[in-house]
Amino acid sequence: VQLQASGGGLVQPGGSLRLSCAASGSIFSISGVMGWYRQAPGKQRELVAHISGGGSTNYADSVMGRFTISRDNAQNAVYLQMNSLRPEDTAVYYCNAKEVRTPTRLGDYWGRGTLVTVSS
Repeated sequence: VQLQASGGGLVQPGGSLRLSCAASGSIFSISGVMGWYRQAPGKQRELVAHISGGGSTNYADSVMGRFTISRDNAQNAVYLQMNSLRPEDTAVYYCNAKEVRTPTRLGDYWGRGTLVTVSS
């Protein structure tokens, strides 16, 4: 199973980016939440947002009202629309999928990360 994240880049403060992450491989189902985490230089990785298969969402306080997470269960994909970006949003963003069922195991998976830089 691979989680491929894309959509990062350099954006000015106040700008927008949309991150995408698709899980590929021999996947029977993803029963758990899919989400985005981020890690800024010198800081611990933190949850940005996650979404259940039924569409229930959870956001970090720092992104509430600015970021929107969505999920396509048929495509095993998760997206993060980021608006009103701030310099403090600069980080490597990682996607995560929990309770991924394959022919051989049930487990959690991480993508490699995509860099988001917010700077003028």
